[in-house]
Amino acid sequence: MTYAVTVRDHMMIAHSFTGDTFGPAQRLHGATFIVDASFRASELDADGVVIDIGLAAAALNEITASLTYRNLDDEPEFAGVNTTTERLCQVIADRLAERAADGRLGSPGRRLSSILVTLHESHIAWASYEKTL
Repeated sequence: MTYAVTVRDHMMIAHSFTGDTFGPAQRLHGATFIVDASFRASELDADGVVIDIGLAAAALNEITASLTYRNLDDEPEFAGVNTTTERLCQVIADRLAERAADGRLGSPGRRLSSILVTLHESHIAWASYEKTL
């Protein structure tokens, strides 16, 4: 049995891709994503929660704010990387996992079994990445 709590935010970025696979997306273009982060645990803590929703929402907002209104092509951490929707899911999940491990999500954050991040590109397309903790 697994419990989950999901928080939502959004971000707007610019980027381009390298490789013929991406066709016209090789040119600089913008993307607006709805970002869902689901925090999963096999049991609830003594207070009956998976995670403090306020801390989870604040952490997600901190991460999305650090990416919003940025041309990711200009960010050193993404040099040589195609910042696909899938890759951005992983980046956000990894950053949330760091916060869970170091206590910034409160003590329940240390008991999480996984974090699933989904970026919605539109109402018909999205990608996800799940990080096991």
